[in-house]
Amino acid sequence: MLRLARENPTWGYRRIHGELLVLGIKIAASTVWQILQDAGADPAPERTTTTWSAFLRSQADALLACDFFETTTLSGTRLCVLAVIEDANRRIHVLGATAHPTASRVTQTARNLDMDLEDADSSAQFLIRDRDDRYPALFDDILTDAGIQVVLTGVRIPRMNGIMERRIRSCRRELLDRTLIRNQ
Repeated sequence: MLRLARENPTWGYRRIHGELLVLGIKIAASTVWQILQDAGADPAPERTTTTWSAFLRSQADALLACDFFETTTLSGTRLCVLAVIEDANRRIHVLGATAHPTASRVTQTARNLDMDLEDADSSAQFLIRDRDDRYPALFDDILTDAGIQVVLTGVRIPRMNGIMERRIRSCRRELLDRTLIRNQ
C-alpha cells in the first residue's frame, strides 16, 4: 500500500482503498488513511483551486458533439441527418441529410466539417460521438488528422452525449414536429 502511495503521489487514500478491493483485499478506508498517516505519506494534493463550473467553461471551446437523427418527409421517406454542435457557443453544423448514409457520404461530411471549423478558426480538440455503425473508420481518421480526438460514448448511454441529445430533442419538438418537410 505504501508503495502504491509513493509511486502515485496524486492518489488519495480512497483510490488506494478501491485498488485494494479490486485485488480482493478487504480493509476499511479509514485503516488505509491511518496507515498512510503513520508512514508519513502525504494525502493527494487538494484540487480546490478550480471549481467544476470553471472547469467546464474552460473546456467548452474544445468540445464538439455529433449524432445522427431521423426525420420523415411528406412522401414518407426517412432521412438521416448528421449534425454537430459546438459546446462553447451552441452553434449547429448540419452536415447533411440523406436517405442512405453511405460510408463515402459520411466521410465527405467529416471533410466538410473540418473545412467549416478551419474557416471559423475553431479551437475544437475533442468530438464526442456514439458508436453508430454509420460512422466509417475514415470519419475518425479525417478528424484525427485535423487535430480533433474522437471520443466514443458508452454503449446505450445517451447521457454521455447529452449536449447533442438535448439539442436533437429540442429540434424535434420545436421544429420537426411542426414543419412539413418536402425533401432533402
